[in-house]
Amino acid sequence: MHTILAPVMALVAWSLIMLAWLALTRLPAMAKNDIPLAKVPPGGRGQNLEGVLPDRVNWPSHNYAHLMEQPVLFYATALVLHAIGPSALALQLAWTYVGLRVAHSLWQALVNTVPIRFMIFSLASACLLGMAYEAIRGVLAM
Repeated sequence: MHTILAPVMALVAWSLIMLAWLALTRLPAMAKNDIPLAKVPPGGRGQNLEGVLPDRVNWPSHNYAHLMEQPVLFYATALVLHAIGPSALALQLAWTYVGLRVAHSLWQALVNTVPIRFMIFSLASACLLGMAYEAIRGVLAM
């Protein structure tokens, strides 16, 4: 049985991998730059490290933040598709979306040239649009 919940959980797992990546990158860089975590002022945020740590160190954190933004729409859409029974097209679009978001993460965390990153983001967004169309079509047909 093919389920739309599999790509949902794959993207959740990938988001947790990016969370670990940002911690494994940022915490040693903070120590190297004499910024002990215990001495970060109350209310301090990751954004406070912009311009303090090298840009490359912050890239995984930027991507993690991106994974907490648009994918929220993916999760909601996938749950609607799960409830109504996803089409084969919706399932393909979901897996393609996840693959493109992983590619986007890797590109942003390792290379981070914006034109390529934007192209990957745009392709993922097109997949999400297709999923949303499938979900809307399915809900209206009920």
